Amino acid sequence: MTKYRFIVLLSFCLLTMCVGYVNASTKNVMKDKVIYIDPGHGGVDPGTIYKSIYEKDINLKISMELKDVLERNGAIVYLTRSDDYDLAVTNTINRKRSDLSRRANAINKSNCDMYLSIHLNSEKTGTWRGPQVFYDDINENNKAIASIIQKHLNKLFSTNRKFKQVSDLYLEKRVKVPGVLVEVGFLSNKNDRYLLRQDSFVKKVSNSIVNALFEYFS
Repeated sequence: MTKYRFIVLLSFCLLTMCVGYVNASTKNVMKDKVIYIDPGHGGVDPGTIYKSIYEKDINLKISMELKDVLERNGAIVYLTRSDDYDLAVTNTINRKRSDLSRRANAINKSNCDMYLSIHLNSEKTGTWRGPQVFYDDINENNKAIASIIQKHLNKLFSTNRKFKQVSDLYLEKRVKVPGVLVEVGFLSNKNDRYLLRQDSFVKKVSNSIVNALFEYFS
């Protein structure tokens, strides 16, 4: 290997190591911040599906890793679910609405500093890829949160997707504390699907989101 090729390879490795890792100099920013993480779907509701890959499982995996990183940096973290189940009332007529209503109520009652609803996206062509953050303007801080998280995840995925305001999402228009819905990637896209099933990349996703929270709370 030539000296030039070695330098290029070393630079690439260092960049890969740095992207998605928590900035240690800002660790105290998260101390005692209360974060509520909502792993989307669960139980009888799989979310989007690709063959035998269920969105609900990846959502939970990302959420558990995110919880671990946040707690290691001093945050107090709650989850709407910690296993494969939903929150719907037994024998309810509208199971989905019951599930989302109970998630929203739990988050509101916590009076947390921020909530993050973790999901995956999907579309028919399989060509769209990358993360996208959605926010409702019910809280004046939501747009800023969406912008910062979108920026950090775009850097990780090498994409340029835009965060988006919505007004028709059941949970987001009912949660009054600051927070957003994070569509981490497209399960329908081959590249995203591969990355999101890798433990190492899930860690990078979690660390990128935590770095975004550091920036927001600083």
